[in-house]
Amino acid sequence: MVVISNYLINNPYKLTSLNTFAEKYESAKSSISEDIVIIKRAFEEIEIGHIQTVTGAGGGVIFTPSISTQDSKDIINELREKLSESDRILPGGYIYLSDLLSTPSILKNIGRIIAKSFMDQKIDAVMTVATKGVPLANAVANVLNVPFVIVRRDLKITEGSTVSVNYVSGSSDRIEKMFLSKRSLKAGSRVLIVDDFLKGGGTINGMISLLTEFDSELAGVAVFADNAQEDREQQFDYKSLLKVTNIDVKNQQIEVEVGNIFDTEK
Repeated sequence: MVVISNYLINNPYKLTSLNTFAEKYESAKSSISEDIVIIKRAFEEIEIGHIQTVTGAGGGVIFTPSISTQDSKDIINELREKLSESDRILPGGYIYLSDLLSTPSILKNIGRIIAKSFMDQKIDAVMTVATKGVPLANAVANVLNVPFVIVRRDLKITEGSTVSVNYVSGSSDRIEKMFLSKRSLKAGSRVLIVDDFLKGGGTINGMISLLTEFDSELAGVAVFADNAQEDREQQFDYKSLLKVTNIDVKNQQIEVEVGNIFDTEK
């Protein structure tokens, strides 16, 4: 049961036949079925995730990762306290996030929280823009077991043929350009956009424009934190873990609240 549990956790959203387990561990399918019933009960009791059994010739089991609402709230409140530290304020009113978004345990938990928020959506890929959003997108894509694609602000010869769009930078109000390799995203994909910090929204609007060029569809937008002080035209819905309500550069104070990630939960 331990080995089967480990396999399911490391292969989320993948349909695995009971024959696979029976042959690998030289056990009868009936015994494997009984083990999976016990694992399913344990997973759901401690809210690690859900196991769905699919009947029929092509059936098997699918594991969907999850995390309890209480654990999510505890994690986000801890992050809120860390983000509220005054020494995070950088020149220009920016906030230092690199230490949080480079810690594996934090990234893993953020990935689980965001993935749970979009678990009812069909998602084929996770998209982000280089470079700060890459670890975050990787964490979410890992939980969803889908590829993640990286949009770049400069042209790399190693990307091959690319598609580019112009967008208005939210931080400078300048027209800038972003690029995505033609091989990165299949037409018809449903894409979850993930970013570290939402300020003016220009970067995310640019990525949404790229989806149109690839005949793909926006499945949702998730950000680690957003700046509630920033004026922006609301052109897209998004979910945030944290909301920065005030940055007082003069007095070196940051006020942070929990974002809207739980707004649709009952």
